[in-house]
Amino acid sequence: MLAVVMNRWWRVALLLVLAVAARGWLVPQAPSGADAPDGTASISAAPSGAQAGGAVSVDPALPPEARETLRLIAAGGPFPYDRDGTVFQNRERLLPSRPRGHYREYTVPTPGSRDRGARRIVAGGEPPAEFYYTDDHYRSFRRIEATDR
Repeated sequence: MLAVVMNRWWRVALLLVLAVAARGWLVPQAPSGADAPDGTASISAAPSGAQAGGAVSVDPALPPEARETLRLIAAGGPFPYDRDGTVFQNRERLLPSRPRGHYREYTVPTPGSRDRGARRIVAGGEPPAEFYYTDDHYRSFRRIEATDR
């Protein structure tokens, strides 16, 4: 049991590091049409000193499967679908323009669906420093922004 808790803590710590790093790097304008007035959803993290015992809390508006997908991205996998981690080409041009290969897509499982469903997280950068969520197969996105709390 302790091993499971410690393993989970390391994953949470990695997500915290990614969230804090994303806050200080390129922060493009979020596309319109997202939930919050400023077009963002948020991943809230304790200040960087919280690595010694703090926690990362993810926007409760995101489905639990999206939170699990973010955890898998932070941990580097393993991912449940072969297409996870493939290049997202941004053909819809709803995300900020970046060089080809900047964005990667990850499946957010849909309970009861027999296939991958329509939900995805698109992560940008290496390591990922920006995250977007879509629940309508790329017709709209909302930014998942890293913020200190």
